[in-house]
Amino acid sequence: MPQKVRELIAELERAGFVNRGGKGSHRNFVHPNKATKPIVISGALGDDAKHYQIRAVKLAVEELRS
Repeated sequence: MPQKVRELIAELERAGFVNRGGKGSHRNFVHPNKATKPIVISGALGDDAKHYQIRAVKLAVEELRS
């Protein structure tokens, strides 16, 4: 079963990312201490996450740990 959008958002927030807002169902997450491109998560909280969203979140969290 694929991850839900709410799970991706929770993972980003645990890593320290902040929701900077967005338009419609899009949310832009940035890290206050790291100057990287924003991670864009779209969809309702209960929707299944797309494979590219899951990959982007995992890469962003791994970059912070290294």
